[in-house]
Amino acid sequence: MPRFVLLEHCWNGVHWDLMLETAEGPLRTWAIEAEVVAGIDLPARSLPDHRAAYFDLEGEISEGRGKVRRIDRGEYEIVLWTHDLLKVRLDGAQLSGPVVLRRAVSGEVDDSGAVTGWLVRFGNFD
Repeated sequence: MPRFVLLEHCWNGVHWDLMLETAEGPLRTWAIEAEVVAGIDLPARSLPDHRAAYFDLEGEISEGRGKVRRIDRGEYEIVLWTHDLLKVRLDGAQLSGPVVLRRAVSGEVDDSGAVTGWLVRFGNFD
């Protein structure tokens, strides 16, 4: 099964990086802009793919990009994966169950090149 990791990233404030391993190897990544809680839509932005080394990374990030702390990691099962909608089931030590990522606004890009306009919901597929 593919793996996931959730990191707390302190850099220009705090956000949480959800990373999903892909068949091609890199980690598909979203920055979640609010503390991760179940049952509500949380604003997120799509980031460039990350290297698999982030599964084990904790502490300072090179080039002054802050520091990360691992919240959880484990495996996940794909329920649905399209360009605008992902449904997965996480199986981690703390995060276990369904997660939905859906594009709320198509194609908006911020100054860093991240695609904004995503929502993530932990806890149900509704």
